[in-house]
Amino acid sequence: MNAKNILNFLQELKQNNNREWFAENKDWYLQCKTEFEAISDALITEIAKFDAEIKTVESKDCIFRIYKDTRFSHDKTPYKTHFGTYIATRGGRKSPRGGYYLHIDADQSFLAAGVWCPEPNVLKALRQAVYENIDEFLGIIDEKQFKSRYTFAEDGKLKTLPRGYPKEFPQAELLKLKHYCVECPIEQSFLMKDDFIAKSVEILKISYPLNRFLNYTVDEVLDL
Repeated sequence: MNAKNILNFLQELKQNNNREWFAENKDWYLQCKTEFEAISDALITEIAKFDAEIKTVESKDCIFRIYKDTRFSHDKTPYKTHFGTYIATRGGRKSPRGGYYLHIDADQSFLAAGVWCPEPNVLKALRQAVYENIDEFLGIIDEKQFKSRYTFAEDGKLKTLPRGYPKEFPQAELLKLKHYCVECPIEQSFLMKDDFIAKSVEILKISYPLNRFLNYTVDEVLDL
C-alpha cells in the first residue's frame, strides 16, 4: 500500500482548485478517499500495538474533510490540497488529547504527534507540567531517535516567558510554546514506497512517551 495515487490527485487539485474540475474528477477523489481511509485504518491497527488506547479509535472520527470553510478566509479556493488523519482517543480529529497525525500534501507531507492548539487552561497546565517535571520531559525529547526525527511546532510561540516562571529557567523556550506538538517532515518519495505505513509507524512510535506525558495532564485538567 502506498500513496502515489493520492499524491497525483492532490498535485492536480492544486493546479485546478475549483468546483468544475473537482466535479469532473469526483470518481478519482472518491477512489483516493477510500485509499486514505485504508491507510488510516492500517495506521490505527499498527499504532495500537504500542499504544493500546488506540484500539478503540475509528478512522471515520480521525480523517479531516477535504472541503474548506472559506467564510473567514482570504483564500477562497474550495478544497484543501492535503489529506489528514489525527489518530487519538476521545474524539479523533476533535480530541483534546495527544495523538498521532499523518499529513499527505501536494507540497510538503509530514508526521506529527502531541497536542495542537490546546485550550488556554490546558496549555497553562501543560507548561506547568513541563516546568515541574523538566528532567522527565528532557529525557523524552532529548532521546537520540526523538531528537533526530522531531522538532517542535513553533507557530504562535511567545517572545517572552509566561508570567510566573523564573527568567533564569534554562529551558525557557519550552515554556513559550503554544502547541506541545512535534513534527517530522517526510519526502514525497517516502509515501510512494509500499512499506511507507510500516516506516511511518516506526517514526510515530518514537513519540509515544511524549503523548503519554502530555495526556496525563490533559486528562487531569479535563477530567477525561
